[in-house]
Amino acid sequence: MASQQVPVMRRRRIGLQLRKLRELRGMTLEQVAERMDCSQSKISRIETGHSSVHMRDVRDLLIIYEVDEETAGDVMDMARDARQQERQRSWWHPYNNVLVSAYVGNENAANHIKTYEHQVVPGLLQTEDYARAIFKAANPNFSDEQISERTRVRLGRQSLLNRQDDPIHFEVVLDEAVLSRPVGGPEVMTAQIQRLIEAAELPNVTMQVLPFDAGAHAGMEGTFAILDFSPTDGTSIVYVENATGGLFLDKEKELTHYRELFDRIRVTALSPEDSKKRIAFLAEEPRWNRVWDRTRDTTST
Repeated sequence: MASQQVPVMRRRRIGLQLRKLRELRGMTLEQVAERMDCSQSKISRIETGHSSVHMRDVRDLLIIYEVDEETAGDVMDMARDARQQERQRSWWHPYNNVLVSAYVGNENAANHIKTYEHQVVPGLLQTEDYARAIFKAANPNFSDEQISERTRVRLGRQSLLNRQDDPIHFEVVLDEAVLSRPVGGPEVMTAQIQRLIEAAELPNVTMQVLPFDAGAHAGMEGTFAILDFSPTDGTSIVYVENATGGLFLDKEKELTHYRELFDRIRVTALSPEDSKKRIAFLAEEPRWNRVWDRTRDTTST
């Protein structure tokens, strides 16, 4: 991830807030540009996060939108923080050569994450050996150093769950398939399941299992995460993962869709208490020990 990506994502959230305030006033880009004595493209770049946010521009826009004092203060704080971040390097900066997604920066700024996973354990809950096995299988051409660097970043992210100053609230629904595939082999997977059992006891973690017997369900199209931010950081965003890094969505219609989708998945899943029991059962009776023996195919010839 380039060092500029974190402030870019912060600017996107500021721009989204400014766009919402403009729309609440019922003003067009043309009208705002005329009041600001600038081009429409400048306002558009500010709203999409493609232009650096200058404090004077933000202040002028808030005056035009006749924003109340509290809201104006929040947006100005966001703009001030963004300017400061542009001059700072985050803890993951030394690993820019192996990071391809802005997700880490947004995750670090969020205070609440809801995610559905249907293939792998979420990065915030992975053990070191499990993470290494994932990277090695997905990227066979990676060197040992590249795998080690990616693993260090993944483990570094996990401090969000245990930080003393306001740890992140993490809600996760795991498809039972995640618990049934022995990534890295039985020993690695057994340790990973034990890690999940421990994480489920954290007060800021809510974990549910979507069992196989649920059949077809709302989350079958794939993995996603909803990231909520504090008022000074802006609105929520959705991250939809794919092989090239993923896509960020922030339109209200998209947010509503994924919030409703997560709620439907959560209702279909086992309760947190029953999920703990299912995970504990799979730790004792792992599904991979019951895999079909290919050498005993009884099909007649």
